[in-house]
Amino acid sequence: MSEVSSLIYKKTFDCVNHNILLNKLSFYGITGGFLQLIKTYLQDRYQRVVLNNNYFISISDWGEITQGDPQVSILGPLLFLLYINDLPHSINKNHKIALFADDTSLIISNADPIKFKDDANKILQHIQVWFNTNMSLNWEKTHSMHFTTKNNSFSKFSIIYKDKRLTTVDIVKFLGWILDNSLSWKKHIEAIVPQLSTASFAIRVVQHFLSLDSLKLIYYSYFHSILTYGITFWGNAPNRNVIFRMQKRIVRIMVGIRNRDSSREYFKRLKILPLQSQYLLSLLLFVAKNIDYFSLNLEIHGCNTKNK
Repeated sequence: MSEVSSLIYKKTFDCVNHNILLNKLSFYGITGGFLQLIKTYLQDRYQRVVLNNNYFISISDWGEITQGDPQVSILGPLLFLLYINDLPHSINKNHKIALFADDTSLIISNADPIKFKDDANKILQHIQVWFNTNMSLNWEKTHSMHFTTKNNSFSKFSIIYKDKRLTTVDIVKFLGWILDNSLSWKKHIEAIVPQLSTASFAIRVVQHFLSLDSLKLIYYSYFHSILTYGITFWGNAPNRNVIFRMQKRIVRIMVGIRNRDSSREYFKRLKILPLQSQYLLSLLLFVAKNIDYFSLNLEIHGCNTKNK
């Protein structure tokens, strides 16, 4: 049994305390002239509010900005990541936390439901200590999701801290993916079908006016980009065939053949990988780029199993 709690910061970049950020930068080894440069970049900023309702104008006094990370700059997101970089140290090493800008996910795993509940509540208390010191946590947008197998049922429980109940959801959108608590990827595939249909319609409209090379450019930018995003996760889902049928349809539109004509040879001619081949290629590229995370057979045992 595992759970993912999605932690959302309240007002994200606006919660960055300048003094705490400067202290953390100093701790990470950013000192001297560069630290002073960042200090002048953050501090001595002022703002005021102007209200104009066509009848009168109301202007507030100037106030110094002591919090907030400028978001219109390239440096802003980097400073924010450095600000929350020590958040994973607030939890036990047996559990994992994934940081992505202002969207943080906490992963808790335990086969025992009772220990699982205790771990979830204890870790949330530890994290709350970090938030009390550094920034605010948006409880209204913070949710939890319980991942279990179909054969492993469990009684739902609530995670409560300071009289606040964490909302438990069965479906959540995470980094562009639609996750469900059984990881079937059904909802994600249902979500990208309309996007792929829009791409098919766009190619159908311009098919008579553009060359095949131009249609391929539209395919890769408008259809292929959606098809391949996260395919290593959902590419082997039971209902993936609906995506493959749409891919065959768009290939038929590009080459101008009928709906019932075979598209196999045209995939080869256009040098477009079918869905299953694209899935296998993505898996192989993932393994090649992350080979250090995988173990070889000879590292596990000395038996020659290839010809057995």
